[in-house]
Amino acid sequence: MEGFPITGLALLLIVIAAFCHAAWNYLAKKACGGTPFIWLMSALSALIYSPLLAWVLLASPFSLKPVHLALMLGSAILHLLYFILLDKGYRVGDLSVIYPLARGTGPLLSTVTAIVWLGETPSPLALAGTLLIGAGIVAISGNPFSRKGSGSRRSILYALLCGTAIAGYTIVDKIAVSVCLLPPLLMDWCTNFGRMLLLSPYAMRNRGKVAEEWRCHRREVLGVSVLSPLAYILVLTAMVFSPVSYVAPAREISILIGALLGAKLLSEENARARLAGAATMLAGLISLALG
Repeated sequence: MEGFPITGLALLLIVIAAFCHAAWNYLAKKACGGTPFIWLMSALSALIYSPLLAWVLLASPFSLKPVHLALMLGSAILHLLYFILLDKGYRVGDLSVIYPLARGTGPLLSTVTAIVWLGETPSPLALAGTLLIGAGIVAISGNPFSRKGSGSRRSILYALLCGTAIAGYTIVDKIAVSVCLLPPLLMDWCTNFGRMLLLSPYAMRNRGKVAEEWRCHRREVLGVSVLSPLAYILVLTAMVFSPVSYVAPAREISILIGALLGAKLLSEENARARLAGAATMLAGLISLALG
C-alpha cells in the first residue's frame, strides 16, 4: 500500500494514539523526573505489557534474526535519546512550546527521509499538509533568537534535537514492522526493555533517587508506563500498512491536544499564538487525510 493515501483505519489508530501521546507528555511535564523517571517508566512498561506480549507470541510464534535484534537496539537507543532530550526540554521550557516543536520537527524529517531513502511518493496535497505542519511549528516557536534568557533558547534546541531523534526511530521502526515484519507489540516492548537495560547501571548506582522519584510521582510513572507504549503500538500498527510520509505527520494531531493541555491545565503564556499554530498543524493533518 506504499504511496497510497492514509486509510480510515490507520487514521483512527493515529487519532486514538494522539490522545494517549498528549496525555503522557502532560504527565511527564508535571513530573520532570529526569533519568530515574525514564528508568521507572521503561521498566514498568515492559512489566505491564509482558502478559500481552506472551499471549501474542504464543498465538503466532516469531523467530528473531540478527537484523531484528539490530533494529531493536537501534530503536532503543534512539528512543532513550528522545526521552532524555524531552525531559531536559521540559525542565527549561513550556509544554505548549516543546511538545509541538519536537513533534512537528520529527515528521518533517521523517517525510524527507521516507521520500529519499524508502522511495515513498506522497501526493501534492499531502506535501502541502506537511508544509502546513511546518508553518505551525514556526507559529508556535517563533524566532528562537528573539526569546529572552538562555533557558528559552536551550528548550528550543532540545526540542529540535528531540525531533531529530523522533525522525530516526520512526524510520527504523517502519523498516522493522513493515519490511522485516516484526510484530508492533514485540518491537515496542523490546524498545522499552532495551531502554531499561541501558539505564540500569545508572539506576543501580542511584537507588535512592529512583525510590524518591517513585514516592513523589508514582501516578505519573504509572500513567506514562501505560499510555506511552499504547500510543506507539497503535502508531506502529498503522505503519505496517501505511507510508511513513503519511503516518508521521498525521500523528501530530496530538500537538493540538498538547497545546491545549499546556495552555489550560499548566497556565502557560502566549496560549493564543500557540493554539493558532497548533490549528495550522491540524489543517495539515486534514490535507494529509484527503491527500
